[in-house]
Amino acid sequence: MRAPDWLTARPVAHRGLHDISRGIVENMPGAVQAAIAGNFSIEVDIQLSSDGEAMVHHDHELGRLTEAAGALVEKTAAELKAVAFKDTAERMMSLSDLCSMVAGRVPLVIEVKSHFDGDRNLVKRMAEVLASYQGPAVGMSFDPDQVLALRDLLPSLLRGIVAQRSYEDEYWAYLNQEQRDSMLYLRHGFQTQPHFVAFKVDHLPAPAPWIARNVLGCALLGWTVRTTEQRTRVGQYADQMIFEGFVP
Repeated sequence: MRAPDWLTARPVAHRGLHDISRGIVENMPGAVQAAIAGNFSIEVDIQLSSDGEAMVHHDHELGRLTEAAGALVEKTAAELKAVAFKDTAERMMSLSDLCSMVAGRVPLVIEVKSHFDGDRNLVKRMAEVLASYQGPAVGMSFDPDQVLALRDLLPSLLRGIVAQRSYEDEYWAYLNQEQRDSMLYLRHGFQTQPHFVAFKVDHLPAPAPWIARNVLGCALLGWTVRTTEQRTRVGQYADQMIFEGFVP
């Protein structure tokens, strides 16, 4: 089933419309507000806290953007909301905070981050939060099990696969070969039944996303678009872009 037109109608701001030169930090309230003001869809990442809350943050570990260190999954939501960031006085949001802020004004593209350990508590909390949310939203993940969890626990929510051509780069070094192989070629798509695919723009074109888009009817987003060349590539091979570093 293809995703509805609203998913591809406008560019998607990667982690919100952030701009560190202006003190607007990724996945933070200011980046969300800037994306709303620009009428862009908003892509965000969610992580699980130790007490089962869905928190809006990309990295598994604190430190890159924050003054504090440590794994998010080892800290409570209250502790994470108190963490100081390096370039802003703003604080980390929960998914519930995000939904209250956006209030359906633009679509949300929510990436479920995963430790690839079979824990579905993050998707369970996501389901609880989105049960009362009236705005347009989709969920997606690299982890096949989390995409399956989206299908099982939020069957009415549009879901997608985040993917790239291969997983041998340093970012994926913490996974074993079997885990990396499980994501190749969108091979779990017949089980997870995605409505869309978000594919690494520099790896387009590729056979698997071409089949997903042109044979199975999935919408195709290209991530993360930062250059003119990448924007041209998305225009040739995908339906919309997930972008950062400029304003379309």
